[in-house]
Amino acid sequence: MRRARFISSAAVAAALLLGAAALAAPASDSARIDRILAQTPLIDGHNDLPWEIRVRFAGDLTRIDLSASTLALPAPAGAPPLMTDIPRLRAGRVGAQFWSVFVDPAIQGAAAVQATLEQIELVKAMCARYPKDLAMAYDAADIVREHRAHRIACLIGVEGGHQINDSLAVLRAYYDLGARYMTLTHAANTAWADSATDAPAHHGLTAFGEAVVREMNRLGMLVDLSHVSEDTMRAALRVTQAPVIFSHSSARALVDHPRDVSDAVLRLVAANGGVVMVNFLPDYVSEAKRRWTAEFAAEQARLNSPPFGGLYIGQPERIAAALESWQAQHPAPAVTLKDVADHIEHIRQVAGADHVGLGSDFDGIPGGPEGLEGVDKYPALLTELAQRGWSDADLAKLAGANLLRVLSQAQAVSARLSGERGPSNATLGALDGPPPHSP
Repeated sequence: MRRARFISSAAVAAALLLGAAALAAPASDSARIDRILAQTPLIDGHNDLPWEIRVRFAGDLTRIDLSASTLALPAPAGAPPLMTDIPRLRAGRVGAQFWSVFVDPAIQGAAAVQATLEQIELVKAMCARYPKDLAMAYDAADIVREHRAHRIACLIGVEGGHQINDSLAVLRAYYDLGARYMTLTHAANTAWADSATDAPAHHGLTAFGEAVVREMNRLGMLVDLSHVSEDTMRAALRVTQAPVIFSHSSARALVDHPRDVSDAVLRLVAANGGVVMVNFLPDYVSEAKRRWTAEFAAEQARLNSPPFGGLYIGQPERIAAALESWQAQHPAPAVTLKDVADHIEHIRQVAGADHVGLGSDFDGIPGGPEGLEGVDKYPALLTELAQRGWSDADLAKLAGANLLRVLSQAQAVSARLSGERGPSNATLGALDGPPPHSP
């Protein structure tokens, strides 16, 4: 097992945060951003490129050249071009990337574990294939070191509690293989936690779900609350002894989507010391776009509701023509970089500048807002915030210093808890009992 190191919050601040005293003379916005990102690694909390490589290229890195533009590569029908490649990561000044080792929730049990192991291996293979540009990282000190060496630090995030197959031993194995966060659910509930986008089953965490959080604290694995219900958010914040993250979520006060974070929870995150890393998905950052998407889905259902309903069921040509006509009469509202900046500003206003970060969800979304179409666009977002009056220190916190602090604090908690107790032997059956359908 690789023993993770940690650096103190004070050391992170001293090494990375840019104070007003550093401003010897006025500088242009682009020069300010260049200076900030030279000293502070820009850390994105969530990118789904590994899953896209699995889906589009069967996980075969010989079929995709990440050292060149991926914009023109073939995509499945209806899928957008890839949003990520090394030249664009460099243009976007990315210092560290959490790669999601997502596995579709339709894949369960041992198959989900196998797929997760394959995705973890894929991330490591990316680093091995491009060693001048990418390097594995396991803690804050690794990120700082790789940033200074002008390599992009690569970290692993498990995007869904279903991927541990209800086993703390599997959770520990993922940590030993390099996973540094786990999202407690994805789009569907697990046996021990409720998702934001599923009907409530547990109203938060079960007893085993609480044991998962405690074991993550002991390991030093960040508890990621993106995708979970508000009850689950609150339960995890009550149980955890370490700061949490939302690896890719936005502000619910601006967009009433359950994937976003309410002001009440933002205040709890501030008290916890955690960080909300803002998602770029248009439906999560624009209320007008969220409502348009719901109306479009309703129109699709009106036209085609298998197996028994729909105005033009069984007539794909008429359905396509009717949808094209509806979209011509109801064009999708524009969503821009400024909408994302609004969410970042709102989280800073409610939770404070110490509790906001970036979690794009690139290559896990059908498209980004105008001005944030790919991984090369982060400087434009920071420039927008600079023009809104953000200080260098607050821009550095947003870019990556907040996440470095959280990683370091989680490792400090791990060091303390590991001295107090050993690995948990908790099981789902022992803590929660048999599932309701069992005899």
